[in-house]
Amino acid sequence: MGAPFPNVPFSMPMFRKFVPPRIRPWIYVFMAVSFQFSGGLYLGTLNQMMGETALMREDLLMCLYANLGGMAIYFPLLFRMKFRFTNKTLLCSAATGVLFCNALAPHVTSLPLLWLICFVEGMCKIQGTFECMSNIQLWMTPKRDFTVFFPVLHVVILGSMQMSDLLATYLMYYYHWSYMHWFMCGVMMVDLLILTVCTRHFRVIKKYPLYGIDWLGALLWAVLCLEITYFFDYGDWYDWWNSEVIRKLAVAIVLTFGLCLWRMFSVRHPYYEPKMWTYRYLLPVLILITLVEAFLAVEHVLEEIFYEEVMHYEEMVSVRLDWLAFFGMITGCLFAYWWMHIKRFPYVRLITVGIIMLGCYLVGYYFLLSSDIHISQLYLPVACRGFAYAVLSTTFMVCLEEIMSFQHFFQALSVFNILHMFIGGVIGAAVYTQGMSFYMADNMARYGQKIDRVFFGRELFDLPHYMENFVSAMMEISIKQIYGWVICACMLLLWLFLLYDAPLRRELKQMPGWRSLRKEIVDTLKKTRR
Repeated sequence: MGAPFPNVPFSMPMFRKFVPPRIRPWIYVFMAVSFQFSGGLYLGTLNQMMGETALMREDLLMCLYANLGGMAIYFPLLFRMKFRFTNKTLLCSAATGVLFCNALAPHVTSLPLLWLICFVEGMCKIQGTFECMSNIQLWMTPKRDFTVFFPVLHVVILGSMQMSDLLATYLMYYYHWSYMHWFMCGVMMVDLLILTVCTRHFRVIKKYPLYGIDWLGALLWAVLCLEITYFFDYGDWYDWWNSEVIRKLAVAIVLTFGLCLWRMFSVRHPYYEPKMWTYRYLLPVLILITLVEAFLAVEHVLEEIFYEEVMHYEEMVSVRLDWLAFFGMITGCLFAYWWMHIKRFPYVRLITVGIIMLGCYLVGYYFLLSSDIHISQLYLPVACRGFAYAVLSTTFMVCLEEIMSFQHFFQALSVFNILHMFIGGVIGAAVYTQGMSFYMADNMARYGQKIDRVFFGRELFDLPHYMENFVSAMMEISIKQIYGWVICACMLLLWLFLLYDAPLRRELKQMPGWRSLRKEIVDTLKKTRR
């Protein structure tokens, strides 16, 4: 993909003269990290929020998905905003938006309004991150090499994401869940102070108006994504097709999708252009990232059930595993940099390495999950999960950059992140939740047959204690069964990748047809008679 700008020496003229040139890029790195620390709501505080507010887990997860949706849907507008406004204007508006959204979120009780706040916060978050990282791209890689830029970008994104959850958990445990929001308000005030004092309005290129943007198309795609998310997030709570709400929502999804397609093919400049979908290898990349995210959704369903219901871990115990995931992610980004930039090895094989590490995580949990284990035994599988997530995320984004032109790259990046950030995960979570419901009922019925009058006739039989252990054991068995199915699916995906990349595949002959075989046999017989 060609670079949108010519290669020019790195400079940051938006800073005032008194700011030393050496620390200018680091100031933007700090602000990028601060934007990535922010969120509408925070995953580490869900349990305390459910206990203190009237919101269910599905309500809070929908807020998180709305925040991710705001980030993903905004990608096609990033460069248009950069060409229209100055860097200082965009960063100040993004920091102000994050500040107000974090100040309002703890006090809003209306769910639609809370979803809107989280959605807007996601747009501000990605706008601030993009402005910071795009202005220091030449500092990181003077040749605009994306095999350098994307691994470093994911160090910032994934590292900040994991550390944000850690910080939110610690603040919730020692103080209150709302303290994370106030902390982010303070950080945004620091960003605004730095921008006000140290930067000035500066334009690299001539101002380009916001002309030809399909605002209605963007709204329709955003509504479609939120409808799909709502469908899978609340499906189990509404009992799926037995609920009139889910049936009506399914019809609404089909109608909205039809409107999106109609607008994409009818307007001159649609939000997602039809030509964007025609690039070779785009659909395989989108399918693969959806499958990977569905596999990784076991973290937010099966792992949480195991920690809370089987092991009865408190937040400060289970949060120890997040440190291993953090180190695994950083190691995965550095490994991807070494593989793609230093060694220049094939991308397909790096994806294979990521899937192997994902399989190691799943297999590790399958064999280790037990109420008798120590938490330290889970350190290695969690590190493998973080490593696999970092490697696959980085590699898929580099592959996407390689196959797309710059004209359609950010449109494809938006679709990629819609599937990568929340659609793939919410679909996987819905499948695992439904699987837990089925296997729990099945296992309770199968193993419950052994509870008969002989058990109740014992003199020292403690029924409450026995039932508590019985339910925990059934959960453990059900989790293992679902992990087994996910391992099978992951191994099938790995087998397909190995088959695709095998050198033998290019040496095999095509199987001849029956007519060709018949003609060859007849010719052979004729030669034999002669």
